[in-house]
Amino acid sequence: MTMSVQNRRTVLAGIGALGLAGCAPKLTGQPALQGFGTPVLPPIDVRMARITNISVCLRPFRAAGPRMDVETVGNKRVVHNYGHGGSGWSLSWGSAAIAAAKAMEGGTRDVAVIGCGAIGLTSAITLQRAGARVTIYAKERLPQTRSARATGTWSPASRIADVARMGDGFPALWEQMARASWAAHLGYVGMAGEPVLWSDLYILHDADRSLPSPPPAGAIDFAHFPGRLRDLTPRSRPLMAQDHPFPVAEARLAPSLTFNIAELGRRLMADFLMEGGRIEPMVFHTPADLARLRQPVVVNCTGYGARDLWADDSIIPVRGQIAWLPAQPELRYSIFYRNISLLPRPDGIVLQQAGPSEMFGYGIADEAPDRAEAEAAAAAIAPLFAGRAPARAG
Repeated sequence: MTMSVQNRRTVLAGIGALGLAGCAPKLTGQPALQGFGTPVLPPIDVRMARITNISVCLRPFRAAGPRMDVETVGNKRVVHNYGHGGSGWSLSWGSAAIAAAKAMEGGTRDVAVIGCGAIGLTSAITLQRAGARVTIYAKERLPQTRSARATGTWSPASRIADVARMGDGFPALWEQMARASWAAHLGYVGMAGEPVLWSDLYILHDADRSLPSPPPAGAIDFAHFPGRLRDLTPRSRPLMAQDHPFPVAEARLAPSLTFNIAELGRRLMADFLMEGGRIEPMVFHTPADLARLRQPVVVNCTGYGARDLWADDSIIPVRGQIAWLPAQPELRYSIFYRNISLLPRPDGIVLQQAGPSEMFGYGIADEAPDRAEAEAAAAAIAPLFAGRAPARAG
């Protein structure tokens, strides 16, 4: 769900794949491209009076990476597919392909999926397309899940694993999932309703920005894999002052892949149901509750919920909060500035504090909204639009 800062770690926790990691030079030379003139960018209205909601999501971080093994519980064969940190949407299709293949080993054609978030829905659809009959069992449908509270940006390496704890084969597995997911997400670009879309990301820095602080004691060395997707994703470029309207010393521009989660989720739900899927409400308290299901194979996509359901204390919460502003349909760009993400989507504008390091929110399971955090984020971003605020009601 989340975004990272470029003080020598990955901007937006996955945009290192866009060639940004460790590449924020002083703009004393010539940019990679120039001569476009100052673009006309509609200002973003970040007044706190316009906040419509503050939502909190707990990302399910596992130091070893996502759990994707198979075990037997009673008479059920259980394929696990959870623990993707802040990379659930970004890795969903690739992860689903791996889980579906394991679920259908031995010729099984009747499969249950537990969980109706990003991982659950993509796993269910992937199983359907492989010829399975699929029923999703879940307490909540997608709009009520934690997946619906995600930032909505391509971030395949956001709190995905701990370098010290992941296995030797994990980088290759991550790349497999990321490449498959990238291809699947691109298939939604250009569709009606824009379930997935491209926008321009401006990474901005002040002249007095300090060097990154040393990591706190006990900090996780979160895994990133620079270069593994370099042939897929577009690069960023430095901008000269005349190439952007922001009052900052340094700026970079990168194409950014954005998930319009409201529309993408609606489309996934519709596709699953249209292809014969069923969604049945059910609450699971322990693995023994799987005995209630008629299907012999179960794909467990319960995300952070697996911490309680499976008593998996390897799942560590990483708290992330979003303050939501009403959508401005004219906006086609996003900003990362002072560790703040401002991401306009068709369903609303995401205002999010990313913190000084990826340890921001680590180990915090509090899902209560923090208005002071939202106000601080709005105050940090507001100077970018001083004197240019649009005339809007509210």
